[in-house]
Amino acid sequence: MVSLPIFVILLGTLVFASNLTAISWNYEPTGQTIETLSSDTAVTFDESSGKTVARQGEYEVTKRYVTIKAKRPSTGEMQRIRVLIREPKGAGSGLPGVVFMHGAGYGTCDNSFGDMAYDLSSAGFVTAVLDKPVWSTNDATRDYPGSAAIYDQVIDLLRGLDTVNDGKVGIYATSESTWISSYLLQRDHHVAFQILLSPMVYSPRHSLGFLAAQDFALAGAHDGYQSIVRRVFNIDAGLFGLNNLDIKTLTPQAYSIPTLVAYGTKDVMTAQVEGTKKIVEMAHKAGNWDVTVRTYPIANHVLRLGDEANTGTPFADEYVNDVISWASGTTQGMKQTSERVAGTRLYQSIAVPMELKANRGLTVYMVALHISMLLLLLATAVLWLFVLVRKIWARLHAKRYSLGFAHGFNNALVTLAIATMATFVLFVAGLGEVIMGVVKLAWGGAPAEDPGMMYWSWPVIQVVCIAVVWAWSRVFMRLIEEATYRGIAQWPPRRGAIREIVTGRQPVLASTRFGRVLFWITAVAMLYMLLVFAFWGLFIY
Repeated sequence: MVSLPIFVILLGTLVFASNLTAISWNYEPTGQTIETLSSDTAVTFDESSGKTVARQGEYEVTKRYVTIKAKRPSTGEMQRIRVLIREPKGAGSGLPGVVFMHGAGYGTCDNSFGDMAYDLSSAGFVTAVLDKPVWSTNDATRDYPGSAAIYDQVIDLLRGLDTVNDGKVGIYATSESTWISSYLLQRDHHVAFQILLSPMVYSPRHSLGFLAAQDFALAGAHDGYQSIVRRVFNIDAGLFGLNNLDIKTLTPQAYSIPTLVAYGTKDVMTAQVEGTKKIVEMAHKAGNWDVTVRTYPIANHVLRLGDEANTGTPFADEYVNDVISWASGTTQGMKQTSERVAGTRLYQSIAVPMELKANRGLTVYMVALHISMLLLLLATAVLWLFVLVRKIWARLHAKRYSLGFAHGFNNALVTLAIATMATFVLFVAGLGEVIMGVVKLAWGGAPAEDPGMMYWSWPVIQVVCIAVVWAWSRVFMRLIEEATYRGIAQWPPRRGAIREIVTGRQPVLASTRFGRVLFWITAVAMLYMLLVFAFWGLFIY
């Protein structure tokens, strides 16, 4: 009669907290497709005028390094950047140029784009690969407008070469750098063309939210773990000085020049159908009808065949030759004769979550809840460490140290604390397993046939949490029962009952003040941990 209402109240509070932080998310329409007009990805042009497209391997390639000073416009911070310039030997002057733009990470001129830059140079292009401009930023604080200024600086470097036609310098942007290319084209209206490899298209909040949701599902994670994605990508990162989630890069100017878009069918990081539609829409708004789309079977996010974590992984099919042909014909002003959309059918599993937005209230609650939990766990750890030290000291001196717990509350406290912490460890391990599965997918690996822990850990945690809540309700019932016996749970309290409890002569919980403090801080810390579970949706999914 007592423990059941307590259990209902505790569980109801946790379910309410889960629903309070729930984020609506529309996955529809699912299974979107765009049919290609040809399965042949070759890019061809009308050569009746006597012009011909370049071919890979026509020239020997020379290379040299140039060092530039990259000044970050917003702060004045300097970074010395090496630029690796590859040139076709004996190709003459008036050549087209390509500047390569890095995706995520910390690429250098020596470990990035080597094969593609070499192949383009062997076909008659002057190419430039630079150390990625990062300054003192990290993955969360990248300066995209500042990076665009440095890439533009390198474009001007190529334009200034005697062998380069300054009106034929374009860019090769991949993944994250397709956000930078938007800023670049807004500041430099003379870029000749762009090759976009797996463009992200939408803002980081929407692109990364799509990526995480799709990859969690592909990895086989339980739906509950996907609820974490919803909450994470509704965080108001601006509260922490991080403003990149909502940068405005989707503008017509970003697609106002001849554009080649390339996707791989095993790319699990981009919204290919909606992304292609949006690129075409933006290009048409800018008056540009020169957009070519190519999709390659079995290719991953960087158009490689297989796991990108392994060195030497080759490009997909005819991708290199297609890029060279398209860039060569485009810079010569030739008329394209091949289909604009070709290759494998484009496919997208779920919709881009455009309803994602910065939720300040949710963010403040999340921060307050998690900081409170960490402080309580720290206080609990200090108290239990003190108990351990005192017990060791007492044993060494042949003395007895007791916290004075009564009625078996010490055993209940230890058991429930261990069970709650074990559940937390299982939660972190399950989430870690999901993240590792997503990383494997991103590198081009195949999802595991049996998702294992990333699926079964969620319902197991739910069962354990409900059992823990029931156990806590029994503990609180026992406290009420003992308080009733001692004359506390009545009004007015029995004369002298409060003094007996405070002095420890007739304890409800423990005869020592330290024991009572230890119990309540530990209990509150464990209940806060359950609230954290509730925040991440554990009690509704």
